[in-house]
Amino acid sequence: MNVSSKPERTRLSAEDWELAALHLIAEQGVGALAVEALARQLGVTKGSFYWHFRTREALLNAALERWEQYGEREIISQIEQIADPRKRLPELFRRVAHELQPHRVYASLLKALDHPQVVPVMARVSQRRMEFLTTAYREAGLPPPQALNRARLTYAAYVGFLQLNFTLGLPRINHEEFEAYVEHMIATLIPA
Repeated sequence: MNVSSKPERTRLSAEDWELAALHLIAEQGVGALAVEALARQLGVTKGSFYWHFRTREALLNAALERWEQYGEREIISQIEQIADPRKRLPELFRRVAHELQPHRVYASLLKALDHPQVVPVMARVSQRRMEFLTTAYREAGLPPPQALNRARLTYAAYVGFLQLNFTLGLPRINHEEFEAYVEHMIATLIPA
């Protein structure tokens, strides 16, 4: 999900605006999303925006939908294709760990849970992720109540890690420490 590169053409697509919006949300939060700021960043006039969207809210909806679909299409649907559930979970952990831009968007959206457009998206995303994790843990051999609790613990660890790193701004860990953390999570949260 490359949202940081500027398009080289002067006629922008709706996708260009959506990706730029996600980049701005990741960097500055939902409240910073403004048509003029995006137009300046993209090197175009506001007229280009209005060709694709009627309002800022329409752009925000489209950008949030793009982010939500990315998680479904690029992460969950690909992981679901792994036949062995004991291989599925470690691959999920490793794959998700290296998706930096979607993490930044998610962390910014966590700060905007009072925004009426953000709340339903975050509810759907969280519900789908919890269902996926619960199913994965059940398929890996845990009984249903334990699978649900392990899914909750896993998702809480993910959200907590984002909060610690993107919201609270704790010192960043280096690459080796991060990889060791991911492997520790796998060893701790995935049934043997």
